[in-house]
Amino acid sequence: MKKALICGVSGQDGAYLAQLLLAKGYSVCGTSRDAQVSSFQNLVRLGIRDQVKLESIALNDFRSVLQVLTKIEPDEVYNLAGQSSVGLSFEQPVETLESVATGTLNLLEAIRFLKRPIKFYNAGSSECFGNTGNLAADETFPFRPCSPYGVAKSAAFWEVVNYREAYGLFACSGILFNHESPLRPERFVTQKIISAACRIAAGSQEKLLLGNIGIERDWGWAPEYIEAMHLMLQQDEPDDYVIATGVSHKLEDFVAKAFAEFQLDWRDHIVIDESLFRPSEIMAGRGNPAKAHQKLGWQAKYAMPDVVRMMIQEKKNGFLGSNCLE
Repeated sequence: MKKALICGVSGQDGAYLAQLLLAKGYSVCGTSRDAQVSSFQNLVRLGIRDQVKLESIALNDFRSVLQVLTKIEPDEVYNLAGQSSVGLSFEQPVETLESVATGTLNLLEAIRFLKRPIKFYNAGSSECFGNTGNLAADETFPFRPCSPYGVAKSAAFWEVVNYREAYGLFACSGILFNHESPLRPERFVTQKIISAACRIAAGSQEKLLLGNIGIERDWGWAPEYIEAMHLMLQQDEPDDYVIATGVSHKLEDFVAKAFAEFQLDWRDHIVIDESLFRPSEIMAGRGNPAKAHQKLGWQAKYAMPDVVRMMIQEKKNGFLGSNCLE
């Protein structure tokens, strides 16, 4: 039985990854900063809370990282931890850099120190690329991040490359473009939109406050992006991969699709709030997943309209205790 350690198991990706690995027969251990007080609600929602062993870890503390790796002795380590909000990174740049870049470095150094054949996956981000314009970014596209979060993820990406090339570690980064699901918290704009559309359809008179709806993103379905993470660690050689649908849409289109699911005109329910604009913004982001398709056999099955429909359907089914219309 393979053993996997998932750092950041309480988040959207961590919970879906735990579910996938358990289904594949893995023994799964997940970590959070304080496992004794964390609720792990996403694991509860997926019905796997009791199947995942839980440990506390402070990724910015090398001793803590080394202790957990020594105790668990994993075959695979998935680093999905760290401050994950682009917007919040402008308010907490130091914490973002430490949790993402220093945390990744500590994991890599601990694996090197232990001299065990541990395979390492690092959660990269399309935020590293910044604006891709009319192009679809592949693995060779230059990095030009537009946020402290993007800067931190860029640093972590190059740490992985350095440890792979300098020490021969089996270390990979998945450069994932935006991927959504019902497990997204409402601080992410996609879930904010879905939840508001549901409440308004149920009779709420509220207005949905949004920032720049002219931005374009490459949105996919999180549960299938998780499969790509696992596939990367099953290859003979470690490498980095862009994971995306290859198609981008404006945020305005996402909003329109969500309200159209309830036969509502989004323009009647939206207010643009300039206080929600970021100091610097990626206006267009789109990925080129050709390498993942060729080498991993991975291809996205769901596009943005499917993602909106499935997120709303889960709300209708009461997935998160929603008061959305049936």
